Amino acid sequence: MKCRYAEKNDAKEAAYLIHLAIHDIAESLTGESEQTKIREVLAQLFSQEDNRLSYQNCLVMEVDNNLAGIIIAYAGDDAEALDKPILERLYRKSDESSISLDKEADHGDYYLDTVSVKPEYQGKRIGTLLIQEAEKLASRKGYNRVSLNVAEDNPRAKQLYIKLGYNKVKVIEINGHEYDYMVKQSTPVKES
Repeated sequence: MKCRYAEKNDAKEAAYLIHLAIHDIAESLTGESEQTKIREVLAQLFSQEDNRLSYQNCLVMEVDNNLAGIIIAYAGDDAEALDKPILERLYRKSDESSISLDKEADHGDYYLDTVSVKPEYQGKRIGTLLIQEAEKLASRKGYNRVSLNVAEDNPRAKQLYIKLGYNKVKVIEINGHEYDYMVKQSTPVKES
């Protein structure tokens, strides 16, 4: 297994994994309802810079040179700026300027937006390893709080996050569904 920073050419597989993880939220982010079109737009966003789904915010795990999983993570303080290009695309698509995206990350947190592992690689600790790599990255960037959201109807993922040291601090709503906002506190290690 090898963890590395994502590259633009990971877009097609990343789009599949993002859609697998975020389901109907992908429809809100893309303004599309058909699976092929959703994944096409997700791949475009992934290939672009400076948005929440960009390859710039993504680590990937490879197994035998195959992309097995991804994690998208960024500073909660950057969330609004990272959502701006997505919102601008949605405004252009619908000619409606009142579209908004739900606030998913708190200021001051390093936010784990999306963790996704291909079904054939699940149960092999890939999700755990990706989370641990993102936590190390957060620590090097000086963050002592790492956060994530887990759907209330996903007890398997929630158990993993609890095992990794995350604690529920509140319930938030994203795209009409309730999510547990979970936080892990640590001591940051600044890069020198």
